[in-house]
Amino acid sequence: MPRVKVVHVITRFILGGAQENTLLTCEGLGRMPDYEVFLLTGPALGPEGELLERAKAGPFKTIIIPSLRRDINPPDDTRAYFELARQIRRIAPEIVHTHSSKAGILGRFAAARTRVPAIVHTIHGLPFDEYQSRLRNRLYVFLETRAAAVSGKIISVCDAMSQQAVDAGVARPDKFLTVYSGMETETFLDSDSLRAATRAELGFSDGDVVIGKVARLFHMKGHDDVLRAAPAIIEKCPRARFMFVGDGILREELARKAAGMGIADRLTFTGLVDPSRIPAMISAMDILVHASMREGLARTVVQGLLCGKPVVTYDIGGAREVVIPGRTGWLLKPGDVDGLAGATAEAASNPGTSGRMGAAGRELCRERFSARKMVEDIHSCYRKLLAKPR
Repeated sequence: MPRVKVVHVITRFILGGAQENTLLTCEGLGRMPDYEVFLLTGPALGPEGELLERAKAGPFKTIIIPSLRRDINPPDDTRAYFELARQIRRIAPEIVHTHSSKAGILGRFAAARTRVPAIVHTIHGLPFDEYQSRLRNRLYVFLETRAAAVSGKIISVCDAMSQQAVDAGVARPDKFLTVYSGMETETFLDSDSLRAATRAELGFSDGDVVIGKVARLFHMKGHDDVLRAAPAIIEKCPRARFMFVGDGILREELARKAAGMGIADRLTFTGLVDPSRIPAMISAMDILVHASMREGLARTVVQGLLCGKPVVTYDIGGAREVVIPGRTGWLLKPGDVDGLAGATAEAASNPGTSGRMGAAGRELCRERFSARKMVEDIHSCYRKLLAKPR
C-alpha cells in the first residue's frame, strides 16, 4: 500500500517550542510505515540556535525556502506563498500540516490553491492578543478565520488556545482538537542523576537555592520581571541564585540591569544550550520560574514539572492546565512582580512543600506530554480526515 505523503510547513527552524514540536512530529511520523514526510521551512536565522542539522538527519526530507521568514515582508511573503504552492504541487501530498501563524496562513492558502485533500494547522500560540494594536488584531483574526475555513482540523497545544480562537470567531469549537506538545520525556524524568555534576559545572554550591528560567532572551519573555523580583526574593532567601538558560538579543541589556541592581554576581547566563542539555540545566534548579507575557503552553513549564521542580508562572495560555495552585506550583496574574517575588520566596523557603509539588507535576505530565502520544494523536487525526468523504 503506498505511503501517505505529508508536508509540514513552518518558518525559521530555530531552537523553540513550535520547532521542537514540529521536529518530533516529523521524526515520529517518518519512522512509521504509513507516511512519507516532507518539511518545508525557512532559514534558521537569529541568535537562538537552530534545529536544521537534526532535521536534515531525520527520516524525512527537508526543503529550505529562503523567503519563508518570520517577519512580515510583502515581497518575501509573496515569493514564499508561490514557492510553497510550487513545492506542494510537485510533492502532491495527501496532507499539508502547517505550524504557527505566518506559515499557517501562507501554507494553508497554498495547500488550498493546489487542492490538497486534507489541511491541518497547529496553533502553538495565537498572533492576536491584548499587547497589539486593535487594527493588527483585526487583521490577524481576519486572516486566521479565512485560513481556518480551508482547514480540515486545527490542532491546539492546549485547551486555552482553542477557546481563545473560538471566542475571537476564528472557527466553531468542533474544528479544534487539543494535542499536547510532546517531548522526549525520558531525559527529563531521569534528570535527577545529572544534578550534582551540573551544579558543580555552573558554580553552584549545595546550599545555593537556584531559581531558573529557560527562554530566549527576547521581549515579552519576562526576564525583566524576574530581575525586578530578585531583590525581594534575596531578602527572604539570602542563598538565592538566578540562572537564565538561553540566548538572544537582550543578553547585554539584562546583564547591565543586573549589574545596576547590584546582583550581577547572583545571575548566571548559560548562553545557548543544545536541546539535549536542557534536562541537565533544569536538574540544577530548585525552582523554575516562567514570567512570559504571551505563550501557548510553554514547554519549559512542562519540562520543569517533568524534572520534578515546582513551577512559578504567570497565568497565560495553557499554564493552568498543568500548574495547579497548591498542587504543582504557583499561578500568578501576568505582570504581578510582587506576587512573583512572594511565590518564589515561598517555594524557596519550603523545600518539603516544593518537593511534593514537583513530584505531583511529574506524575501529571509523564504520559500526557510524551512525543509518542503526540504522534499517535496526530496520526489518528490524519486518518479521520482522510476517511471523510470529500
